[in-house]
Amino acid sequence: MTNKALLIINLGTPDSPSYFHVFKYLRQFLSDEKVLNINPILRFFLVNFIICPSRSFSSSKIYKKVWDSINGSPLLFNTKMLAEKVDSRLEGIDVHYAMRYQSPSIRNEIDKILLKNPDEIIVLPLFPHYAAATTGSVFKEVSKCLANKWVIPKVTYINQYYDNRKFIDAWVDKASAFNMDNYDKIIFSYHGVPNSHVDNVYPDTLCKDNNCEEVITNENKFCYKATVYETTKLIAEKLNIDESSYVVTFQSRLTNKWLEPFTDNILKEMPTKDVNKVLIFSPAFTADCLETIIELGDEYKELFIESGGDTLDFVPSLNYSEKWTDAIVDIVSSKSDNS
Repeated sequence: MTNKALLIINLGTPDSPSYFHVFKYLRQFLSDEKVLNINPILRFFLVNFIICPSRSFSSSKIYKKVWDSINGSPLLFNTKMLAEKVDSRLEGIDVHYAMRYQSPSIRNEIDKILLKNPDEIIVLPLFPHYAAATTGSVFKEVSKCLANKWVIPKVTYINQYYDNRKFIDAWVDKASAFNMDNYDKIIFSYHGVPNSHVDNVYPDTLCKDNNCEEVITNENKFCYKATVYETTKLIAEKLNIDESSYVVTFQSRLTNKWLEPFTDNILKEMPTKDVNKVLIFSPAFTADCLETIIELGDEYKELFIESGGDTLDFVPSLNYSEKWTDAIVDIVSSKSDNS
């Protein structure tokens, strides 16, 4: 029988909400050239002497709001629980989980996997849509960790699954707790990326030239913007949400040169257009984290109410739900069967 291992990878989290651990996490994250794609000398000075010293204080306070006294980081806890559930469902595949930044590290988990001398390692980032700053960075780190090993098994990378039927079903199941008819508008809010990141997908054109909001093509199939729009359409179709009833937006930007429209700007405008009850999905986040619990659940809700809105609800992330576990098993099994 073939000996296989599955490595599930999420973005990462500080080891604690302390200033020191938050600084360490942000420094590793922002030092990644796939994340901050600028001159390396400039990146070093920006990250170590400007961004991290200033942001670590405010981020530490935010992490303390979501940190559980027993389970710690919600992102880490949800990833751990998901890995355990998947492990109980996948026969013949040894399941591990890691974080791209901080602990448990990809390097340490790969070392553990290699002790069992697997024939194949299946790498599954918990990012449904390919982006260089997430999935691309994970693949680069995995390759780096394996590069100097004497024995390197077959490695299967799962680069995206934005249109997987069971992934879509998992979001539809989460939405079942809400009555779509109770809302004036549905927002599908995705983590933003710089415009340059989607433009870099195309050798000779730009993202805006490739009809990314309308259709998936051979040219745009790895464009983050194209795939998030496709996920939105598939979820909306399953929930019978008319195209006029929803909007796609992007959150968590660092500058104004990121994908638009921005979620916060749209929320501020909505009450002026008599849109007072809003439901937000965030399908790029498969586990609840700062961006869903705090940014959507607290900050954007406060912003919407202050702008004159009445109700802002958000659909919780997939975390370690049964339907999400089903989807992971389906995604991995289809890759494993074809390998």
